[in-house]
Order: sequence, then C-alpha cells, then structure tokens
Amino acid sequence: MIEGFDDVLARARKGSGDAFATIWTDLSRPVAAFLRSRGADDPDDLTSEVFLSVFTGLDRFRGDQDDFRSWVFTIAHRRSVDAWRRRARTVAVAPLADDEDGGSVPSAEDGALETLSRERVLAVLGTLTDDQREVLTLRIVADLTVEQVAAVMDKQVGAVKALQRRGLASVRRAIERQGVPL
Repeated sequence: MIEGFDDVLARARKGSGDAFATIWTDLSRPVAAFLRSRGADDPDDLTSEVFLSVFTGLDRFRGDQDDFRSWVFTIAHRRSVDAWRRRARTVAVAPLADDEDGGSVPSAEDGALETLSRERVLAVLGTLTDDQREVLTLRIVADLTVEQVAAVMDKQVGAVKALQRRGLASVRRAIERQGVPL
C-alpha cells in the first residue's frame, strides 16, 4: 500500500517522476505475476504496456487506493486478453540456437527441479476452469478483494465467491491426488 496515496496520485497526474516510481514500485511485481500466471509470453513487456496505459489514463481515474488497484488490474486483464488475441493471429518463429555461444549451462539437477516444480504447478492449475484460475490468481497473486475481482472480471460478487470456493476445492483435490497431505 502507498502511504499518502492521494498526494502521490495528485503528483503523478502533474507528471512527477517520483510519484510514477512510487506507483510502479508498489504494483509492478503483482501485475507482472498476474500476467505471468495468465501465460503472457513476455510479462515484463506487457507490464510496461499496462503502466503506460495507467500513466496516460491517470486523469480519467476516480476513486481511492483500492479502486486504483482494481483499475490497474482491470487494465492488466485487458492487456493480457489483447496479447492472447495477438498471439492467436501470429505464427510463432523461433530463432536457431547457437550451440557454440560459450554461455554457461545450468546443472541438470537445477533444470529438472525447475521443470518438475513448474509442471506440478501447471498440472494443478490445469484442473481449474479459466474463470477459477483467474479468480484465484487475482485473489492470491494480485491480492485483490472479492469485490475488486468481481469488478475486474465483470462478474457478481457471489459468482466470484463460488468460483473461488470451487477452485480452491479443486486445487486441494489435485494436490491430495499427488500424495501431498494437507
């Protein structure tokens, strides 16, 4: 949370670099984590796009700090949808790897553990519907309230609560199936 949010917002609207930095520092990591959880190809670049929209749209924003956080994540949600649409319309091109670049290679153990962890998380997340995954990501990663998630997703509060409850139950079942007692 930003101390003196109203003052920081007012200074950001006037073009203060320090105020922009304060907003960026407070929200960029959760926004990037949210975008990463939604499968963004380049979450850092997309985070920059989100904050460009935030900073250029500050004059249109009305509300308190909680409203601001919801507004930022609404923009992030829309940018991630835009990115998915762009990706669907383009053909992926991968450059050839230069095997003789002399760079260091991580150990096989590190690579295996990272892959295993990522695969386990993706397997658990794969048991969720898209809406359940988004609700849990916004609630846990973005640290939004149920009401804020409802605003971001354009759903009723009761629907968000039900999605969260069913999503958490699904995660619990998936983890228990993997033999991890809760």
